[in-house]
Amino acid sequence: MDTGDLAVFAAVAQAGGITRAAQRLNTVQSNVTQRVRLLEAELGVPLFHRHSRGVSLTSAGRQLLPYAEHIGRLMAEAKQAAADTAVARGQIVIGALETATAMRLPPVLAAYAAACPEVDIEIVTGTSAALLEAVRERHVEAAFVAGPVDHAELIALPLLEEELVVVTAPWLAALDDVVAAAPLKIVVFRPGCTYRLRLEALLAARGAVGVRRLEFGTLDGIIGCVGAGIGVTLLPRAAVAKAAAEGRVALHALPAREARVPTVLVRRADCFLSTALSRFIETARRHLVATPQPAPARGRQRQARDASWISFR
Repeated sequence: MDTGDLAVFAAVAQAGGITRAAQRLNTVQSNVTQRVRLLEAELGVPLFHRHSRGVSLTSAGRQLLPYAEHIGRLMAEAKQAAADTAVARGQIVIGALETATAMRLPPVLAAYAAACPEVDIEIVTGTSAALLEAVRERHVEAAFVAGPVDHAELIALPLLEEELVVVTAPWLAALDDVVAAAPLKIVVFRPGCTYRLRLEALLAARGAVGVRRLEFGTLDGIIGCVGAGIGVTLLPRAAVAKAAAEGRVALHALPAREARVPTVLVRRADCFLSTALSRFIETARRHLVATPQPAPARGRQRQARDASWISFR
């Protein structure tokens, strides 16, 4: 079997049609058709059903596609490995939580850009669940997610431990009042967010019922709505420390068993580790491992937080 024919077959399967595959491969339609027919003749089975809307895979095609995609990835990694040098260059795609992007990545990116100026970095944000799927599907090379992560296909590197706090409007001093509110609203990221799952669990454990959800895609949107009294949320203390210091929100501490969450950097175990990605991981470890937590808030915010811890246990 020719690897070029397998690549064309995979492109047709992914595009759902000969014409779209030809456009993706930057070639003529007749060439794509011929390569597919040659592969079908060699295997002795049809790989596609042809119809007016394009093509769809036969049972034989569905069985072949994972192998074709795997061979394509191996070929790409082989070229990458051959071209890789001690000097980091090229492009890497990194996934990160919205909170990590806002508060943890800037110093890492600054240091990496200074050390590896020939590398272009693309940052993709999302929930932990979405980013883990992106790593598994090879859409991103590595991602910062909330742990723990235990997956056979992934390597998870612990970087630091965040303290989670309940965040409310600045005039709320006791979380008992929040839990008793009906209906209680939580302001959260999309489904798949670890912080959202933890908030729902701790509220349920304290008897909160009829919780309503307001979903946002940005950290600033969540903080703004919480500060306006629309609802409550759960976030790393470092992500909301500035807003709390400015009096825009109040922070409420939790018992240690509920407050601690690790941030890990995950990548596929079977992917080629390029110099560019290796240097990025080294830079992240150097700047994030054992990063000290911000100092506790003072004055009114500190007193409100301590009172909430007692009443919310």
